[in-house]
This record gives sequence, C-alpha cells and structure tokens, in this order.
Amino acid sequence: MAEISKVKVTGKTHVKPNKKIGNQQCQLVTFDLPYLAFYYNQKLLFYKGGEFEEMVKKLKEGLEVVLVEFYQLAGKLGKDEEGVFRVEYGDEMEGVEVAEAAAEEISIADLAVEEGTSALKDFIPYNGVLNLEGVHRPLLAVQLTKLKDGLAIGCAFNHAILDGTSTWHFMSSWAEICNGSKSISTQPFLDRTQARNTRVKLDLSPPASNGDVPANGKTEPNLRERVFKFSEAAIDKIKSTVNANPPSDGSKPFSTFQSLSVHIWRHVTQARQLKPDDYTVFTVFADCRKRVDPPMPDAYFGNLIQAVFTVTAAGLLSANPPEFGASIIQKAIEGHNAKAIDQRNTDWESSPKIFEFKDAGVNCVAVGSSPRFQVYEVDFGWAKPEGVRSGSNNRFDGMVYLYQGKSGGRSIDVEISLEAPTMEKLEQDKGFLVIDN
Repeated sequence: MAEISKVKVTGKTHVKPNKKIGNQQCQLVTFDLPYLAFYYNQKLLFYKGGEFEEMVKKLKEGLEVVLVEFYQLAGKLGKDEEGVFRVEYGDEMEGVEVAEAAAEEISIADLAVEEGTSALKDFIPYNGVLNLEGVHRPLLAVQLTKLKDGLAIGCAFNHAILDGTSTWHFMSSWAEICNGSKSISTQPFLDRTQARNTRVKLDLSPPASNGDVPANGKTEPNLRERVFKFSEAAIDKIKSTVNANPPSDGSKPFSTFQSLSVHIWRHVTQARQLKPDDYTVFTVFADCRKRVDPPMPDAYFGNLIQAVFTVTAAGLLSANPPEFGASIIQKAIEGHNAKAIDQRNTDWESSPKIFEFKDAGVNCVAVGSSPRFQVYEVDFGWAKPEGVRSGSNNRFDGMVYLYQGKSGGRSIDVEISLEAPTMEKLEQDKGFLVIDN
C-alpha cells in the first residue's frame, strides 16, 4: 500500500444546522449509557472521481440541511442537575467538526485492499477518543480526503448517542439531500425515553483531552484485520450446509445470519487452537427496536441494541456438526425478548457497569454491524461507494463486522480482527474460505 502517512489535513471547519433550533436536551437512557467508555464508532466510505472542492461544498451544504433533523449530532454530551447524562444542543454550539485533507498519492485501489484497518487510520478522525469526551468534543467528526482518483469520507460517531441502525439512517439521509431531495424520506424518532425512562445517575468524569491518543497506553495484542468477501453462492452454500440436518425439536430453519455466524465462530475457534474444555463465547449486538414492548420504530434515533451472549466448550463446538453451534446462537437470539431486555436493564440500573469495548467475553467472537444496512446505497450524487470499512476504534481479538457485499444480493463482507498467529491459520483454512463453485 502507498505510504498512508502522506495524508495531510489542510483545514478544519464546523458545520451547524442551517435553521435555528433553540436549546434542546435529550436524556440518555439505559440502552445508551453502557457505551460511554467505548470509543467513537468510525466508518470510512470511498468514492471515485469528481471535482474535490465541488464535492466538499455539496457535502457541507447537505450536512447543514440534514442536521436540522439530526441536530443531536451537532450537540455535546452534558449532565442535568441530578447527574444524568444527556445530549445538549444550542444554536450557539459550533456543530459538527469537518476536516479537509489531501492524500493525492493514494488511490481508491490502495484503500480497497483486504488487509488492515490500521492503515486506514489517517482517513478517519478521533482515533482512540472515548465517547465520554463528547462533553467537550463534537458528537460527530468528519474528514473529507482528496485521493488520487476520488474522495474518502471518514466519520467518527459518538457511540453513546447512536448505534449502527441510526448511523446508517443518518448517512443515507445526508446522501438523499446531497442527491437533490428537498427533504429526507424518514424522520428520526428522537424521544429515547419512549424506549426506557429510568433515570440513572453516573459519577463519571471525562478524561482530559489531549488530541487523538492511543487507547490507555497499555500494550495491546498484535492484531491483524482482514476483510473476507463471501459471494452469494458461498453464503448459500454455508446456509444449506448448516440447514442440511435440521434439529428434531421443530425449531425454525437457521437464518443467513445464524449460519454465517456459526461458520465464523467454529473456524475462528479452530484457528485459535483452544483446548477442548476451554470456553468460547459468541456475542451479537442485537437490534432491540422490534423486541421491546411496545416496539420502537426503525427510525428510533439512539442506541437500541444489547449484547446477547452464549457460551460453549471449544471441543463441543468443533466436534459437533455446525447445526449444534447454530442452534445455540438461535436460542440465545430468540430468547432475547422484551422480558429478557427489561430484566437486563433493571439489573444494570440497580448496579450500573460501564463496559470497555473488549468486555465481550473470553475467546470471543463478537458480531457488530449488519449486512442488512444498505451501506452501498449511500450515494451523494457521484454513484455508490467503491468500498465501506470500519475504523480501528473498538477493535479487539475476535471482533467481527458484517457488511453488505459490494456486489449486492446476498453477498456479505466479513471484517475480522484477530491476533496475528490466529489470522494466519484462518487464512490457510480452506474450509473457512468457501469456494463458490
């Protein structure tokens, strides 16, 4: 890859809603608060061609319009008089941070490589910045980088105020405006207290901010990140294999997600060369919009996810056919109903625990994002993105992001972070890399 450090930030501005909104506050609720000690959630999209200055102008103008509806992203974190965290917005605030940068020796092909997200770091702002810093930083930061043959859009979203569903709702709405729509097609549903209204006081102070710094200074494991592209045919093959011998208890066929998840879980577990009696944990960050009672609209803006955990012995997972692990995943997901969600919230509220991003479990495979997100439909007026990637924040050994494949249909891109020796074994595992013939 070309030398990525040749990314040079040329200027920073701020973008605010183009209408007066006045002072607004929005209480953070139990679904939001555990993520305060995560890092900003980072996404990178890159696009071909175009006149950079014109593209930047269009993006900023579109951002001014879309922020009228998504004004929370132009605010800051704060606390009310009782110490409950909230989003605060005022017309005097500076708004979203937008940096412009140049990397004219770097091409889209350089960014589209399947290896590594650390190499993409300089294209996305707020590396190693905790969500808690949103008390004195914008809740959204954007970097627009001029490439040799296109444009990279790097975004850092404060994860304490929104999840993946809300992130892509915002991105698609921003693109709609830039593409000529006078208004967005789906208004965000902004009242979080409809999902949960328990007020939880947290005694957390933001860390001193000294710019983008490495997380906590500890020696982190030597992680590698890779994108594995699974075609429609490969996905269908995995799904049909897992469903070849359905359980006799009358449970439903395994979904595409469950089939691909157990495929990843089993092969990563084998690549880790765990002992048969070692535990291995599978975690999925499940969307709860339709699981809570009453259900919330898809346009609910905020975090409405919960981590669903399941665990088994590595030997059992590997020795049994794939439907064994798929059944464990299926039961865990289906069991996460309104009653389970409410119980989880009640337990947390009685003894709040602020998670670190890597608290997902021992020998874990943790799945975030979703191939249902229409990431390749985010067209700002210069065609679909050439690629969509996650940044380097919130990564640990076993973190997996699933994205819609660029070729569309049922294809899925699987972005995995693993310790280097494990990744090497996974890359050599012919059973993992399904050949679609």
